[in-house]
Amino acid sequence: MSGNIRDKIEVVDSYIKNIEKELGKEENLEDSKLLKKELEELHFQKAKLVEVMPKALDASEITVRMGATWIPEQDYKKFMFDLLKTPVSSRWNIDIKYSDFTGEYRVEGKSSDRDNDLASFTYGTNRVNAYKLIEDTLNLRDTKVFDQVEDSDGKKKSVLNQKETMLARSKQEMIKEEFKSWIFDDVERRNRLVEDYNERFNSIRQREYDGSNLTFEGMNPEIELRAHQKDAIARGLFGGNTLLAHEVGAGKTFEMIGIAMESKRLGMSNKSMFVVPNHIVEQFGREFNELYPGANVLCATEKDFTPDRRKRFCSRIATGSFDAVIIGHSQFEKIPISKERQEYELQGQIDEIIDYIDEYKRERDQRFTVKQLEKTKKKLETKLEKLNADYKKDDVVTFEELGVDKLFVDEAHAYKNLYLFSKMRNVAGITSTDSQKSSDMLMKCRYMDEITNNKGLVFATGTPVSNSMAELYTMQRYLQYDELKKMKLQHFDSWASTFGETITAIELNPEGNGYRSKTRFAKFYNLPELMNTVKGFMDIKTADVLNLPTPIAHYETIKTKPTEEQKEILETFSERADKVRDKQVDSSVDNMLLITNDGKKMALDQRLINPLLPDDPNSKVNTCIKNVFSIWDKYKDKKSAQLIFCDMSTPSSDFNIYDDIKTKLIDMGVPENEIEFIHKAKNNMEKDAIFDKVRKGEIRVLLGSTQKMGAGTNAQDKLIAIHDLDIPWRPADLSQRAGRIVRQGNENKEVHIFRYVTENTFDAYLFQTLENKQKYISQIMTSKTPVRVAEDVDEATLNYAEIKALATGNPLIKEKMDLDVEVSKLKMLESNFKSNLYKLEDKVVKFYPKEIERLKERIENLKEDIKNVEPYRDVDKNLKEDNKFTSLIIDGKKYIDKKIAGEFLLNKIKGVKIYREMDKDGEKIGEYRNFDLSIKYDSFFNKYNFILKGKGEYRGEFGTDEIGNITRMDNVLDKLPERLENTISKLKDTEEQFQTAKIEIQKTFPQAELLKDKTLRLAEVNNLLDMGKSEDISQDNPLLEEVKEELIDFLNREYDEENRLEDFDTIFPDLTDIGIAYTTTPDEKHEIQVSLDLINYKMNTYVDKNLIDSFQYTYDPLDASDLKELVQIKTSIGFWDFSELVSVNEEKLREVMGLEIDDDGNFYDPLSKDMDLDGIIDRNDADFRDSKVQEIGDFEMKEKTSIMDKLKGYRENLAVNNNIKEINNSEPCGR
Repeated sequence: MSGNIRDKIEVVDSYIKNIEKELGKEENLEDSKLLKKELEELHFQKAKLVEVMPKALDASEITVRMGATWIPEQDYKKFMFDLLKTPVSSRWNIDIKYSDFTGEYRVEGKSSDRDNDLASFTYGTNRVNAYKLIEDTLNLRDTKVFDQVEDSDGKKKSVLNQKETMLARSKQEMIKEEFKSWIFDDVERRNRLVEDYNERFNSIRQREYDGSNLTFEGMNPEIELRAHQKDAIARGLFGGNTLLAHEVGAGKTFEMIGIAMESKRLGMSNKSMFVVPNHIVEQFGREFNELYPGANVLCATEKDFTPDRRKRFCSRIATGSFDAVIIGHSQFEKIPISKERQEYELQGQIDEIIDYIDEYKRERDQRFTVKQLEKTKKKLETKLEKLNADYKKDDVVTFEELGVDKLFVDEAHAYKNLYLFSKMRNVAGITSTDSQKSSDMLMKCRYMDEITNNKGLVFATGTPVSNSMAELYTMQRYLQYDELKKMKLQHFDSWASTFGETITAIELNPEGNGYRSKTRFAKFYNLPELMNTVKGFMDIKTADVLNLPTPIAHYETIKTKPTEEQKEILETFSERADKVRDKQVDSSVDNMLLITNDGKKMALDQRLINPLLPDDPNSKVNTCIKNVFSIWDKYKDKKSAQLIFCDMSTPSSDFNIYDDIKTKLIDMGVPENEIEFIHKAKNNMEKDAIFDKVRKGEIRVLLGSTQKMGAGTNAQDKLIAIHDLDIPWRPADLSQRAGRIVRQGNENKEVHIFRYVTENTFDAYLFQTLENKQKYISQIMTSKTPVRVAEDVDEATLNYAEIKALATGNPLIKEKMDLDVEVSKLKMLESNFKSNLYKLEDKVVKFYPKEIERLKERIENLKEDIKNVEPYRDVDKNLKEDNKFTSLIIDGKKYIDKKIAGEFLLNKIKGVKIYREMDKDGEKIGEYRNFDLSIKYDSFFNKYNFILKGKGEYRGEFGTDEIGNITRMDNVLDKLPERLENTISKLKDTEEQFQTAKIEIQKTFPQAELLKDKTLRLAEVNNLLDMGKSEDISQDNPLLEEVKEELIDFLNREYDEENRLEDFDTIFPDLTDIGIAYTTTPDEKHEIQVSLDLINYKMNTYVDKNLIDSFQYTYDPLDASDLKELVQIKTSIGFWDFSELVSVNEEKLREVMGLEIDDDGNFYDPLSKDMDLDGIIDRNDADFRDSKVQEIGDFEMKEKTSIMDKLKGYRENLAVNNNIKEINNSEPCGR
């Protein structure tokens, strides 16, 4: 009644079906009774299985991320077409395909739907259309837009276009939100997908293991295992690959030993190998013999794996009949997997790729997939060649030859850095580098799975998730790979798209006019289904369910005040962060990680920054020393011991905290022989000796790092207190520290855990961050049902805003910086929204009505021309095709013989003068099948074209064959019905786009309320920080309110808006940047912006964010007071004219940007004036394109409006809006 219940029901159903079939055939009465009885039993079993079936989830409980591979490709395609209203005529060329092997999606025909406003404006940008954005989103990638620029050496390089990238990603977010709304809005689709999700991920009922009936022959009768340990042993025996994720101190060592010995006793395995941290190998061996005194155990020493003794030791493992072999992590890595096995694994992957390549070439025509597979195949082949070249034969026994059929790995989190392949780029928490240690473990795990049918592995760790939830996937790869393949989640991206999500945070760049992005694998959802799968191999036992006889821990956080020196040092971190952020210093010299580490050192003790700084008597180090001495003195009689954890400033010849603490404790009266550093131990034997002295109370103060004194340290007997002197990054480290004292076997019923924090430094922030991380881990790693959604926990350094906030001691700094980014981003999105809106308004008013009329006229012309075209001659079926020819008139003479007509036509073509190339209509030479025939020479392509003119004009190209030229004209006329059909389809698409555009232009900026709220909050924060100048100015200059009122009147008058004076500070929170005019050049390639600076009294003109001109208001050079300058600004506003505001000084434009203005008002580079930029084909499929190349819909010449008409566009807005209203109230064209 456990496992995959749906699979079992399916098996029972198949049996029922077969028996019912047999029952219908069976004539023997006795056999019929047996079959009926069996049938009743099967129905009973099915009913019981149905009873324990996990409760079906409904759509509201399932989170679907766009890119989840369990969603069929056809659903993604349907969403794409529904969202973008893709014209039917374009759909045939657009498709979404998925490669099972590479886990990659591809949108075919991304550039086919060029004229779609939804793809270009609403859900796309002018650089990246929506089809490309959908492809990136399906592949879990954040879109990046690059420009190609030339460096000083004339070489082209790709440079990230921050603004276009930001716009593209905002559109991606829109698409994602639309997908979330769409995916379950159709009943049929919702029911189908929910059913599929439940079948895939919600069919498992966890098995409950009971170890109470195990006999444990040979076990020490003085030791009684607890119930959870017996159950864990039963799971390890009967449940396949297992991960013992038990609380620190829960007794995992005895559990693993019990599994090994019972497995051998029951004949389930023969030889077990235990891989444990190096420093506890001998301790593990002692505990093994303690639990099973009669066991035959081989325990490695450090000397056994020296080069000259390794071969002999491995031979002993292979030839000996040991119950168990115990070796260290590093020793295990030195036992090689055979060259043949490595070749087998690599060649298997290569063969699999070859099969996929053949399949795709044969059936799917997916060139992109084949290309990716070929690249992967090449990498594997290179790896195989390197293996053959590097392999050194030294006759060492390989892992396969050891005879090990049960592998135990203690503290398995040490192998979490396993490489993975992902299409996601530069995402924190994802390891793409190849760790030899982890890769070696994975290959050995694969071998163990093969020889034991997935029942030969037992991992153990108290912290299976230490830094990122992605580590769950790593553990699944080690222990549950076949299940991942069955669920089609063997690719990390497939797994991540089902259960996780990346989040990209945007930061302002140093100049404040661009952005930088930071992506992290941050959120996990559908967690109950993920953990239900994980619990198929992971046995989770937390403290709340174990009820272990451990001491009660009293936690106390001791806060100390920073010194003046520490405050000053903190300010220097702010300056360093500025320089790093502004790229004024090379990253090898200084970076955020170095600043963070220095911040941690400074918080620990200012003398770690400079030993000559004063020794503050109230520092946290000295506070800790006083506390340690007090406890030492209090518990003298019991010889209670204490541990001090400090990962920084370990013993060395320079000043360090360890020696400082020891010296001061000795001075206070603690005997030197009662204080020890774990670093003094040169090997595991010496380390065990130190721990033994701690257990006896001979060493009463032991200092060490988490690495050396954490996992595997059993010195709890007399521990009364531990002191966390510094704050580690990972919650797992704090857990491991606490696990040294809150542990079975401690003679003290109550213990103390002290954590020391220096206020207003990195300490406080890091400690809070650590608590948040632990909270999220606890939500997932629970014995109970986990929450459905949780944040991830990975983070390694403080960001710029955090450092600045800590440096000032004011958290509002971080909020202000975050708000600056958000408001700037939202304003840019709003600007882009308005820009697109104006373009759509132009299309609604000008383009679509004209285009619809043009298409209607073309349809009528085609109908008339089809009716008028002279039909072929009615000829006998036996006559040749040539005899269908009617006649051709050249220069008034009629030719009825096709060959002769062709010859005269060819001669006529040759006589056409090239100088007539500019004649749009060409030179008329005759008539053919009731159409005027003209010839035109195309000097660009060096060819002769014909024009057949009836009601419409139809063109083609002449060749050099007499008969062929007439056939070419026939082909053009024969295709007129097809042209008519295509034009009707085009009209329908255009009318639909027209209606869509009319709907789109009625929309308001979707994040307007958010922008308003953020802007208001930013103003509040600025006032709280006293960073805004507006309050001071308004107090000193009463005229400012009058200027604001004039500006509001101007904006309302010029743009037909209804802004209020009380909204001024919300609309313009920054008085140095008050936008008063915006437009583009007629070709829409360049943006012109004008802003007013009321702080410095300037009017600035920008072209594409470049400052072109700046007018300084100065009423009187001899008396340039604020009052008089504001008077001048107020007076000038009344005379502002939009066209004059946005006019650009050509001389300054040339000086700043090297551009000139042509007769149409467009800007151009005089050095590339002759380039045929309009003829360069659009490259939507590329990640970058030259910044000068603009997208074009076709090669036809477009009528350009005058520059003044364009510049007056804002003033004409009222008329445009009125026209739009009239259009919206009228009947659709062509209906």
